[in-house]
Amino acid sequence: MNTDALGLPELTERQERILALIVREYINKPDPVGSKLLAERYLPAVSSATIRNDMAALEELGMITAPHHSAGRVPTEVGYRYFVKRLLDADELTATEQKDIVEDFQEAPSELESWLKMAVSTLARTSQSAAIVTAPRAVTSTYKHMALLAVQGRMVMMVLVLHGGYVRQQMLTLSEPLSQENLSAAAATFNALCEGKDADEIRSQMTTMDSTLNREILDLVIRTLDERDNTFVPNIYGDGLSELLPELKESEATRQALRIMEQHTLLTAIMSEYEDQQIGDVQVVIAGNGRWSEVRHLSLVLSRYGVDGSSMGSLGVFGPTRMRYGRAISAVRYVASVMSNVLGEVYGSGQVKRLDELNSSNKD
Repeated sequence: MNTDALGLPELTERQERILALIVREYINKPDPVGSKLLAERYLPAVSSATIRNDMAALEELGMITAPHHSAGRVPTEVGYRYFVKRLLDADELTATEQKDIVEDFQEAPSELESWLKMAVSTLARTSQSAAIVTAPRAVTSTYKHMALLAVQGRMVMMVLVLHGGYVRQQMLTLSEPLSQENLSAAAATFNALCEGKDADEIRSQMTTMDSTLNREILDLVIRTLDERDNTFVPNIYGDGLSELLPELKESEATRQALRIMEQHTLLTAIMSEYEDQQIGDVQVVIAGNGRWSEVRHLSLVLSRYGVDGSSMGSLGVFGPTRMRYGRAISAVRYVASVMSNVLGEVYGSGQVKRLDELNSSNKD
């Protein structure tokens, strides 16, 4: 069997057309598609026998299958994958839909949580699927501010704030008591030295510390930044699940859809596989792509939004494998572009609040 660069089988032009027709018919109405229907509705110049032969070839290649003993065929995940990679025409959003999306974002509150809830609602409505959006985060965690607060005796509260809104509080035990004035002066030194720097940049400052206490505090700052970069679990917002559930005829598909919304570790694991993709690129995961059995009855369309080198988040939609891929891909791509433009304003013109301010109500 010959395959192309994507590992997909090579089909004849007529086989591709028959596969595309079967996929589109099944997406519109989840009933097995027979050769008679194709001949009468789409291919009047081709005999039913010829269509059946091509359908048999497609079945042998794993593109379609016959459910039970039906005379008709339905697409397999391989068939859907071929359709998306080779045959799909983008179902572009209308000018009116694009205008409505832009207006939604222009009218959205500047507070981060409200902005993200509006974004996921807009994406669910536009794609006609369930949608998920993660909060944007700095590409690399960076230091913003520290406060050292006297508590009692040798006990001190360290409050460390990172750009993006993350806050860590930790009790420290000093070798000897220090006044609040001395603690504030020490914090001011750290703030002047570390503001805007990541873990590696702060690590290079370790040799400049002239006391054991300062080195210990700086080491704690470095470990916090490293942990934040390595163990970050994004806040995920979802919408549209209630409208999706009636479309999921199989009980297992329903359970998997609920699991995506409830178990963020699964969604985070899938999204992390594509975190190196370019902003605005779209990835389609069909039936788990043979890797995630937890979503083998679903398809996901994922993208990233943000500003290169500054801040990024993820967004996407999910639904049954018979989802309207053209619609989903166009909606995800366009909403990602609008969200990227908004963050571009955050980091560029300054016309909206800085991202760390937007995140201030989203502290961990």
